[in-house]
Amino acid sequence: MHNIREFLADAWHLAKPYFTRSEERRIAWLLLVAVVAMRLVLVAMEVVLSFWNNAFFNALQDKDWQSFIDLLLFYKRTASGGILPGFCGVAVAYILIAVYRIYLTQGLQIRWRRWMTREFVGAWLAHRSYYRISLLAPAAGEAASGIENPDQRIAEDLRDFIGDSIAGSRGILSLGIDLLSNVVSLFSFITILWTLSGPMTLFGLSIPGYMVWVALIYAVLGTVATHFVGRPLAALNFRKQKVEADFRFALVRLRENTEGVALQGGEAEESRNLLMRFEALAANWWALMRRYKFLTALTAGYAQVASVFPIVVAAPRYFAGQIPLGALTQTAGAFGQVQGAMSWFVDTYAALAAWRATIERLATFHRAIEAARAAEGEGMRPGPETTDFELRDATLALPDGRALLEGTTLTLRPGESVVVTGRSGSGKSTLFRALAGIWPFGRGELRRPVGGALFLPQRPYLPLGTLRHALAYPAAPGAFPEAELREVLAAVGLGALAGRLEVEEDWSHRLSGGEQQRLAIARALLVRPEWLFLDEATASLDPQGEADLYQLLRQRLPRTAIISIAHRPAVAQWHARHLVFERPAEGPGRLTEAGPA
Repeated sequence: MHNIREFLADAWHLAKPYFTRSEERRIAWLLLVAVVAMRLVLVAMEVVLSFWNNAFFNALQDKDWQSFIDLLLFYKRTASGGILPGFCGVAVAYILIAVYRIYLTQGLQIRWRRWMTREFVGAWLAHRSYYRISLLAPAAGEAASGIENPDQRIAEDLRDFIGDSIAGSRGILSLGIDLLSNVVSLFSFITILWTLSGPMTLFGLSIPGYMVWVALIYAVLGTVATHFVGRPLAALNFRKQKVEADFRFALVRLRENTEGVALQGGEAEESRNLLMRFEALAANWWALMRRYKFLTALTAGYAQVASVFPIVVAAPRYFAGQIPLGALTQTAGAFGQVQGAMSWFVDTYAALAAWRATIERLATFHRAIEAARAAEGEGMRPGPETTDFELRDATLALPDGRALLEGTTLTLRPGESVVVTGRSGSGKSTLFRALAGIWPFGRGELRRPVGGALFLPQRPYLPLGTLRHALAYPAAPGAFPEAELREVLAAVGLGALAGRLEVEEDWSHRLSGGEQQRLAIARALLVRPEWLFLDEATASLDPQGEADLYQLLRQRLPRTAIISIAHRPAVAQWHARHLVFERPAEGPGRLTEAGPA
């Protein structure tokens, strides 16, 4: 029961904001009310058709031609003075309402999904939650960490949570409206069934409305059996989404690193890794198949028995002459509606199990984002703005708690040039991350100047889109004049690309590593920051190309402070100050001044 309460609480927590605080809440409520009203109208029409069915089959039994035609094409007055509409009119109205109910449902779905996508993407990117989450690894054996495959959770789990009536997936809209319409159907048809079924004597006791009690017992037995058979499906569906995403991610990783794999002849290892991930997917699929086999056998048998069961139960009264053929068929139909409404849990168990897994993935992801946001104050605390970059009494650590630096103070002054060297893995890049204010593990004070700073990593990020977009990033594509873009491309040695500014390609694969680094330096020339941090940002270039770019930076950005991480000794000649990051095999390291570079 606790798990069910938690599941419902998570579903409500995810669904509530759109209808209570979104800018679309009014039209959302309007669409929801319209969809629900149309569904209830369809239930009312099913009630009308139940009485129409009674009169129609009685007309057949009595060979009443006029009533037969009236019930088909026009209308017929009943003995009580009421009016039964003709089937054709009811059918046309039913089709129109059914069509527009689906159309409006789809409109509500895409509006809701668009809003939730904006919310999740915004929360994921805000306060650098995406970065902190990416640094954390799930604990061993932890299935619902909330931090793996965020792309799938935003793209697919949000879709499945709301539902997609075009693709046939069942989400909160379809399940919720189905449940409501089944409740209305239950109360609409239970009175009809109670009246039609009459009493039954059992062991000397007269049981009024016995068909209602039979339907209730039948539905309860089916529900209990379905829950017993289908209980493992929620966990299996959760794992299914995870292993599917892991397999797809491995394929994407291979696509993004084709050259590295080809150069090292890693095809056999990649094949082994991909097939290993697929085997995990297949094993879970087989477990789902076995469980669905049992569940389908139960629900299919349940449905088949339900199709004839009410006629068998009501047949004695028909053969005894107590009810006509129309009443028999109406009884069977009403029994089917009541039993179907009571068996909603049976009919939707598989969809509920898959939906529960979706909610758990979204809820854990949302909690991971909130935890990352709550931890925003951890790490280096921001100090007052100064003219320098300063770390005061700084301690930097890895995500697992191991210290990289302890009690370190560092001051970088405007306009100076500093090179930071040290063994690979000592923590130089983490020092830059701390200076950028994005590293969440550690303590101390970070004082940053008012002027803008630009950090260029060893592997530049090139967004999808045109070359103009990649060059201007993170500014908008139109932030710089085309002539200026062409000029900086030529200055960094990429003049051959000047005519391709409007070409859309995956530039991270189209350009070599050295060309990507030249493009990043071109960004620095466009932005003209007061502080430029280069984390081996020229390491993919040949020594002469590297020297040319540093000389270009000194010429174009004479007042910019340039702080570089480098391994090549030749880089030191372009800097006046030299810091060494020394770190032993065990324990924290330290920053030492090595004199003039």
